[in-house]
Amino acid sequence: MENKTEKMCCDYKKCMPAAAYLLTAFIAVLMLFFAVGIFNKIKEGRYIGQNSAYKNTISVTATGDVYAKPDLAQVSFSVVNNNKTAVEAMSENANKMNAVIDFIKKQGIEDKDLKTTNFSINPRYEWRKNGERVFIDYEVSQSLDVKIRDLNKIGAIIEGAAGNGANQAGSLYFTIDDQDKINAEARQKAISEAKIKAQDLVSELGVKLGKIVNFSESGYNPIPMYAFKEMGMGGGGTTPQIETGENKISVTVSITYEIR
Repeated sequence: MENKTEKMCCDYKKCMPAAAYLLTAFIAVLMLFFAVGIFNKIKEGRYIGQNSAYKNTISVTATGDVYAKPDLAQVSFSVVNNNKTAVEAMSENANKMNAVIDFIKKQGIEDKDLKTTNFSINPRYEWRKNGERVFIDYEVSQSLDVKIRDLNKIGAIIEGAAGNGANQAGSLYFTIDDQDKINAEARQKAISEAKIKAQDLVSELGVKLGKIVNFSESGYNPIPMYAFKEMGMGGGGTTPQIETGENKISVTVSITYEIR
């Protein structure tokens, strides 16, 4: 009985390598089959998310430009001052900024068009030759963004802000309040130009224009900037004359059509 059992074990051990070889060969053939199938799909251009019906296409790009006169200006004023104590520095800064705000409101600027964008207080130190760090004073800085809708008042507001305590001004720039309307006009011009290009192309190629299968757009809206340096304390200067000019709004579209 033991001899029979030993013989069966030996036969089983002999069969194991052969079965393993067969399984390995089967897996290799299966992998090769799938690899060939994937290669054929790639060769035919049948990617996930791509409709093979759209492989015959043309793409056109066009830009629409619209020139519009700005109707909104924005400028930032700052009050920066120093004092030996933090309390006195903040009090002085608040008094000057309040005077600036009061003046600006008297020019017809509403609360919704005023926004405090920065307030900071920092101690200042200097290093002596002996390596000692010595306290100098406290510096307080407060900034205010102002939207000006009556562009004829820009110069007077800048001059008046300086006269009431503002000693720094950020960049003045002009924009259009209803930007979406201007963008839509520029987009429509770009689409019309793209359609003309597409019609010309299919006419020259001897094919017919089908439906749109892809569309994209990008916009570039440059804003004229006017830089200001530190403003002198006190009034009495000449009111600056500000020219708004025109803004150029551009929208570029890319359209892909099916052709047949």
